[in-house]
Amino acid sequence: MSIEQKITQLIRSEIRALHAYPVGDASGMIKLDAMENPYQWPADMVQEWQGILANCALNRYPHPTAPEVTAGLREVMKVPAQYDILLGNGSDEIIQLLAMAVSNPGATILAPEPGFVMYKMIATFVGLNYVGVPLNEDFSLDVDGMLAVIAQQQPQLIFLAQPNNPTGNLWAEADLTAIVEASDGLVVLDEAYLPFSSRNHLDWLDRYDNVLVMRTLSKVGLAGLRLGMLFGRPEWLNEINKIRMPYNINVLTQASAAFALKHFDVLDQQCAELKQQREWLFEELLALGFSAYKSEANFILARVKTDNAREIFEALKTHKILIKCMDGAHPLLAQCLRFTVGKAGENQALITALKAIL
Repeated sequence: MSIEQKITQLIRSEIRALHAYPVGDASGMIKLDAMENPYQWPADMVQEWQGILANCALNRYPHPTAPEVTAGLREVMKVPAQYDILLGNGSDEIIQLLAMAVSNPGATILAPEPGFVMYKMIATFVGLNYVGVPLNEDFSLDVDGMLAVIAQQQPQLIFLAQPNNPTGNLWAEADLTAIVEASDGLVVLDEAYLPFSSRNHLDWLDRYDNVLVMRTLSKVGLAGLRLGMLFGRPEWLNEINKIRMPYNINVLTQASAAFALKHFDVLDQQCAELKQQREWLFEELLALGFSAYKSEANFILARVKTDNAREIFEALKTHKILIKCMDGAHPLLAQCLRFTVGKAGENQALITALKAIL
């Protein structure tokens, strides 16, 4: 039997049909493709952090529950004492844990589309049904479509990102309420871009016993640590914690995150600067003729009116600038490009390059 035949025999067909999550090579480029905070820490903060890392016991397993990190999160994010915190190796691991926890035969995950691609990919990884309901043309929720799926299938798990990636918008509170109240399953409010948003939903844990709130430190400036978190009632998190791998948050991540949370004012200030840059970049894209969409995240989605989005994407690479081409990812994203908001000089370089290209 050839290796190809063995793969066909052993690997699930839906896994064979997948493509690995694409990550562009940004070597030597201005990196505006992955919604990262472009700022580094002040020199004195870096020096203090390095001293902490020097004393980390790499020969020992990390603390299984990272109490310093959870205490810091509870203080910085104002998490009430009655709710628990579960940490993951990025939000991706938490999404996978949630999917594994509800993976009864025939279980379904529901999410609007276009949205975060890992909802669908992880549903496939763990063998769940996945239903993606297209957004309306203006990127608002198709509430009737979502409610129809809920009525027909009662999904075990619903993901609602606030704000949404890649569209950058928040959905109407009334629409979210209708979906949560119609669902008998878990509803996860994904607040990955909370540092740039005007609204948070932590108080929904008080209102609904089937709601969980998911966040990350990646967008605030700690993408390299891969630290996600889930907030919710202990009854839910106790069950999900049973399938979390032991020691999933390593020693260096725990020490670094605990330190960063003590200096969260620095990260907050960086995010405030990025919000200012977002407004500048938005106006500049409009002036260049793009149909740019208002964003509550650290990126801007913009549609090219000249039907050459992919050519612009490739041309920017010759200017050593990497963005994300969304054209082809979903019908609603035809001729769309996504620009991560960078530092002032990076954003200016982007606009200068676009003027030369256009």
